[in-house]
Amino acid sequence: MSELPSGLLEACVVVGASSDKLRDIYQIVQQSKPNEFPSLEAEVLQVHAPPFVSKETNSSQPAFSRVQRRKSFIKKKRRERTESASNGESNRAEASSVTEDISVPKDLDLIALPQLCFPSGLQLASEQKEDTYHFLVFTDLFGNRTHGVVLQYYRAVQACQENGHRWNSSKCRLFTPFAICIISKFPYYNALRDCLSCLMVQLRPARQSDFEEKIKEFSAKLSLVPLPPPGQLHVSFNLQPFLVILPSREDQDSPVIDIDLHLPFLCFSYATLLQILSCLLQEQRLVLFSSDWSRLTLVAECLLLYLQPLSWQQPYVPVLARGMLDFLMAPTAFLMGCHISHFEEVAAETEDLILVNVDEGIIQSSWSDSIELPAIPLNAADCFISRVESLQVHYDLELCHLGAGTDVNTLRTQRRDWLRRLNTQIQNIALELVVNIFMGVQDFLNHEHRVFNSEEFLRTREPGDQLFYKKVLETHIFHSFLRDRLNRKQDTYSRMEQSVRTHAHRNRAMTEGPSRRPPMSELSRSGYSSYTSPDHRLSKKLGASMPNLQQQHTADTLTVLIPSRPASLRKMTPDIGLKFQNKPVRIFRLPDFPPPLAYHYVQKYYSQMGDALKSAIDTTPPEEAALLARYHYLRGLVNTVSNRPLEALEDFQSLYKTDADIFPSQMVKSLVDSLPEHERTLLEKRPEIKRLITRLKRDQERERAQSGKSYENGTVKRFKLPKTYMQPEEFVKCVQESGIVKDQGTIQRLFDALTVGHQKQISPDLFRVFYTIWKETEAEAQEVCLPASVLEHIEPSECVFKLSSSVKTSRGVGKIAMTQRRLFLLTDGRPGYVEVAQYRDIEEVRVSSAPILLLRIPSLKLRVRGRKDVFEANLKTETELWNLMVKEMWAGRIMADQHKDPQYMQQALTNALLMDAVVGSLQSSKAIFAASKLAHFDRIKAEVPMMVPTTTAETLKHKINPSVELTAPHAVDVLLYTPGQLWVSVSGGKVMVFDASSWSLTHTCQVGTARLNCMLGVDRDQVWMGSEDSVIYIISLVSMVCNRQLTEHRAEVTGLALDTDKYSQKVAYSCSVEGTVMLWDIATLQVKKHFRVSCDRLLSVSSHNGTLWCCSRDCIMEVWRNGIVKHRLHLPEQQKGSMATFSSVLPLPEIEELWSICADSGEFSIWHMKDTSRPFHRVLLPDCVGCHCIIKVKNQVWIGGVGRSSTKGKIYILDAERHQVLKELHGHADKVTGLCSAEDRYVLSGAAKHDGKIAIWKVE
Repeated sequence: MSELPSGLLEACVVVGASSDKLRDIYQIVQQSKPNEFPSLEAEVLQVHAPPFVSKETNSSQPAFSRVQRRKSFIKKKRRERTESASNGESNRAEASSVTEDISVPKDLDLIALPQLCFPSGLQLASEQKEDTYHFLVFTDLFGNRTHGVVLQYYRAVQACQENGHRWNSSKCRLFTPFAICIISKFPYYNALRDCLSCLMVQLRPARQSDFEEKIKEFSAKLSLVPLPPPGQLHVSFNLQPFLVILPSREDQDSPVIDIDLHLPFLCFSYATLLQILSCLLQEQRLVLFSSDWSRLTLVAECLLLYLQPLSWQQPYVPVLARGMLDFLMAPTAFLMGCHISHFEEVAAETEDLILVNVDEGIIQSSWSDSIELPAIPLNAADCFISRVESLQVHYDLELCHLGAGTDVNTLRTQRRDWLRRLNTQIQNIALELVVNIFMGVQDFLNHEHRVFNSEEFLRTREPGDQLFYKKVLETHIFHSFLRDRLNRKQDTYSRMEQSVRTHAHRNRAMTEGPSRRPPMSELSRSGYSSYTSPDHRLSKKLGASMPNLQQQHTADTLTVLIPSRPASLRKMTPDIGLKFQNKPVRIFRLPDFPPPLAYHYVQKYYSQMGDALKSAIDTTPPEEAALLARYHYLRGLVNTVSNRPLEALEDFQSLYKTDADIFPSQMVKSLVDSLPEHERTLLEKRPEIKRLITRLKRDQERERAQSGKSYENGTVKRFKLPKTYMQPEEFVKCVQESGIVKDQGTIQRLFDALTVGHQKQISPDLFRVFYTIWKETEAEAQEVCLPASVLEHIEPSECVFKLSSSVKTSRGVGKIAMTQRRLFLLTDGRPGYVEVAQYRDIEEVRVSSAPILLLRIPSLKLRVRGRKDVFEANLKTETELWNLMVKEMWAGRIMADQHKDPQYMQQALTNALLMDAVVGSLQSSKAIFAASKLAHFDRIKAEVPMMVPTTTAETLKHKINPSVELTAPHAVDVLLYTPGQLWVSVSGGKVMVFDASSWSLTHTCQVGTARLNCMLGVDRDQVWMGSEDSVIYIISLVSMVCNRQLTEHRAEVTGLALDTDKYSQKVAYSCSVEGTVMLWDIATLQVKKHFRVSCDRLLSVSSHNGTLWCCSRDCIMEVWRNGIVKHRLHLPEQQKGSMATFSSVLPLPEIEELWSICADSGEFSIWHMKDTSRPFHRVLLPDCVGCHCIIKVKNQVWIGGVGRSSTKGKIYILDAERHQVLKELHGHADKVTGLCSAEDRYVLSGAAKHDGKIAIWKVE
């Protein structure tokens, strides 16, 4: 039988004193009536674990539980025999020799369970006591946790006289506690407590002889309960008198939360709570104390949930029994819990402990009454406190406006809904705290080499917070967190951090003043193109769908995404933590339980559950795809345990298409492997399931191929300075790891600069000097504080990157400041501002000399457009360096303006700062010559005409660089515009989404691992993406998550198109490379029709006027919707044996024309739709050797290709009616691979890997 995921019940264990010991104690009490009862040793009395029923002829396992290997738990009953012999005594003697064999799951260790069920010891009582509950957490050697909920209740002791009759219990009252422990893989604390409460309703009136059978029945019922899959579908079941709810996890990586998360807020002040969280983040040895055992686990679980997605890696035992206190001597960090009665003993005998009194809400150390550990950064703490102060954590206040309820389940539902809302708020607030603490960590990660630059990260923290971060950075919990960041894990942290960055970015220009120089790690990550200049802001007339790019100089304003305060004091946007999407929750109610120990009744129960799920699936509209996926998941489980594997595989196939995130691949693999031969034969008749199995095998092969990299994916390295000489390849890696710069071309020029006049290798001493000077220069620039009288003259986004020494200039004495936009003089004495020049206004930069007495001092002269006088600064020994830097900034500004690409300005600034560090490092006569190796743009300006053709300059509005965070440009494979968003696919299935109002990156997601060929905006909520791996991936525009897949194609998907059917319903067409065309029902994601055409590599499909136009390399086909080819179009030279290949086709039905282009020809052809025998018109594009993409915008046709005279990409704009070339645009350094229109106002073009940029063009 296939392996199932863990069900609700792992085991139900009964713990108490043995009947032999109770009988002996009872007799002693009868005879002596002592004032105190002795403490007894607890033993495991019963163990109930699935499977509970089975069919003799079938090895099926009808319970939602894994197939569990069993072992024996041996309990020998022994008691002393008395001297007087009788029949009853001899019977008892026989019984004493019996060995009871209790079968338990193999991975369940019950050795310590009796102590944990009775942590204070098993104590008899003379009167009935109230039932109590507490909670346990077990951790195995691999860190896997199992959870237990324990019910302690008292029962009267009954003994037998010699004649076999019971004692009259009214004469002597003696009560013994029993513990019933439900063990589960998931922390369903509230739900399992409800289950035990329902069990007690049945046990109280039950006879002693029925006790074991009642427990077994109860356990068997729980084994029939399936766990809900991640998402918004909960599962409920009826255990009289309660309706018990099992909440689902939010997503695959989130924990189950079935606990009152506000409990710590009721126990501790906010400041104390933050102290405790700080101790956990620093991995201290933490002990919780309380007089209530249940409080220990609940509070500990809440504390760890507050730190999500950071995961506690150290020993965790929230309940320590009286005999386990030696655990506190462990030398490692831990989180444990003790009874308050042991507080003084633990504090006196154990050192270096953090002691938390849960009952009194205080925290202290074992060596003093105060905590001397560094606190959580101030601003993160303040933000957290301001959030939690607004929470309503008292349920009674919620009831003020309600009447008295009369139905217990209604009252429970009201409180459960309130708790769910409150828990969601607390989760968001706690997550915001974690994001605030660790915001910016990813800026200091190098994903290519898996390096974290901890020193640089620490330097950006506030001095008062650095001790906290130094301790946290050395912990296991932070190492695990870093590993997830390096693996680009998309969890709650990454989603909130991205949301915060985007939100902060949109408001930065209005809410922040001038910032200091950022680290280059931040500069290289964000680039300048993410700045929202006034030219790029939304046009109010157009709404929020498109930017207003009608002004010139769109590359004018640059910014850096770092605030003026250190990153540890970065304050989040108000209310971002409290704003959460209250997702609607559905509850699937299971059928009433059958007699759970009869096989045929259990099978009938599964049948009823399957029918209920079928009804739910049939009544759920296709738009609620996520809900449908979870119904299919549950029905797949039901069919699996009901021994209907083919039906289960059909459900999992539907699940895989609808929501691949929750697809249980391991279970499906196990299910397939367990199929008997006759059912494998039946699979041949079910092609969809066959494709699913094939895909699973392919994924498993890929996982095995990557298994060798698993260790590498788990490593996190800290940046360290080199200790040996470095060749160019080693130098590139070292510089990239250091975070100085990522671009390989720039690093190669830096290598050439540092090795001028030396052997071509870098010594460790030279690199250490260079790195030190780089960091010192960066730190000095960050310390520059400009007075308000200066700030009013510069842009809010400008930073001072370089400051000269105090020099005499033609406009006064002071320091020359270099920002990313201008040079200005910061005058001495009373600081003042004197404008020197904006880079774009410079006309000449040269080195001169100024006479002072009998000497001539080197000086720098600048001639500025619009000014008669020349600015001169006596920079003395700094003159040559400033000459290089200013020329580079000037050249970068010219290129940025001409190409409308702010990336050039960033690169020029990087080059200038590297020049500064090189000159400081070498300190020799060749230092200036060495630095000139980095004058990249100045050299281009001198060697190559920099003028961009006038037509291109007028039409080009802006450029985006999707590869800004990468070491080298990546090709732009596909472009798609949806209202307000630009979708960009780069190599390997990476999809980037840009905000069209600012062209800033808002989302990044990974869609498979293969190249994407096409994208299509299907409706307001879906974007479809066709991949080389034959899958159509679907991304939700709301959640920005790809969890649905269409897997019907058997080859590379190359084209997607929209159409409407005869009922005016929207449908979609897709095509794959081998010629298959499929028609999709968008609502149900089902294939309505499919056919195959014969051709050489089908490239695209489009629908017009009832027919489909299919473009392949060797022909263009007009195809009826039923798949019959109406016409085939060939070029005349193709018919003569030419190798010319089509690359794209553009139907223009309004003028009854069809335009086609070829990848290996600079000629496009125009066909009459009514006469497709041959093209009636052919136009040769000037200076073109190949065309790759074509679109229509207004009355124009835009064609993207590659030029003949060079490899640079070109775009041709043609008049659709006159077939004339209107414009030639030179905007890319490689062939144009994609075009898309943005509301017919702009056209966006993407280029191949030697360019890798996106150009935004204005449509006339």
